[in-house]
Amino acid sequence: AIAYGPMWKRDEERQANLDIIYNCNDVECVNMLRMRSTPFFHLCDLLRSRSLLKDSIHCSVEEQVAMFLHVVGHNQRFRVIHQNWRRPVETLRNDMIKPLSSETPLKIRNSHRWYPYFKDCVGAIDGTHIYARVPSKMQAAFRGRKHYTTQNVLAAVDFDLKFTYMLARWEGSAYDALILADALERADGLTVPEGKFYLVDAGYACRPGFLPPYRGTRYHLKEYGGRNYPTNARELFNLRHSSLRVTIERAFGALKNCFRIIDNKQFHPFKTQVKLVLASCILHNWILAHGGDEVIPPESSWVPNSSAPHGHGVAVDDNSAWSNIRDEWAAQMWSNRGHGHIYDIC
Repeated sequence: AIAYGPMWKRDEERQANLDIIYNCNDVECVNMLRMRSTPFFHLCDLLRSRSLLKDSIHCSVEEQVAMFLHVVGHNQRFRVIHQNWRRPVETLRNDMIKPLSSETPLKIRNSHRWYPYFKDCVGAIDGTHIYARVPSKMQAAFRGRKHYTTQNVLAAVDFDLKFTYMLARWEGSAYDALILADALERADGLTVPEGKFYLVDAGYACRPGFLPPYRGTRYHLKEYGGRNYPTNARELFNLRHSSLRVTIERAFGALKNCFRIIDNKQFHPFKTQVKLVLASCILHNWILAHGGDEVIPPESSWVPNSSAPHGHGVAVDDNSAWSNIRDEWAAQMWSNRGHGHIYDIC
């Protein structure tokens, strides 16, 4: 009885903790688990039906998923989760990350916002830096533009702000164009559908499948505020390009706002950090598939990150055929432009 008492007490505390989650409203559920109750229970059902997670005598699938969401959503240490959920640290480390870090097929949608010029655009591609905890002998390679060590993560998103491709684990000092080349060469890497293309920033080359803006020309919407309307075809093209490519910056913003482990110092080995990035992207897509996400920055108020140099420190060679196509579109946009407010012509 003496040995059973403390274990019974811990089970009672765990169940009370789960009852709060199961019976709370969506606002509290988002605060705790970073998603509403409906997608949470649907996710648990999916993991259970595919045998990716299994119920045990003392720990249900719902509890396992809830603990994992606490880790990635609030950047909690396993020791903290151990105290709150009364679970062994070893169980938390071994059972929570793998089921969500596998690849999931995702839908790609087109954008007709600036028809017909971008009708074949399937999304945008860019890189972002995520804090990386690495051994001291590796820190030089992982220290790039940031003053701390990072992994440079390449991602592609569609215009629903869902991630359609993600490549993590590259060193923070690596150039975005080099990472894109690696993604294209991998057997299971990034593929561009036939006849389609992605929007990229000026650090990438203009080539089949990838369309950057004009370099050396003002680009972001905030640079056209007031009465600073586009004055030529290149500026108008860049402004419309920016209004679409901002989706990937907003997707990165939503990812880091929702899962604080992505935007803060982590306490896990580097291999685990890479898996956490992939798992967070899958969870981000899952949340969007079940409705809106409260942490997505609104497009009207989004301030783009323009601190990085356009060339990313590496020279790029444009494809002449695609450069000519870009020139043709820019000329057509300029000749067909409106003459009203900036939002009418952008």
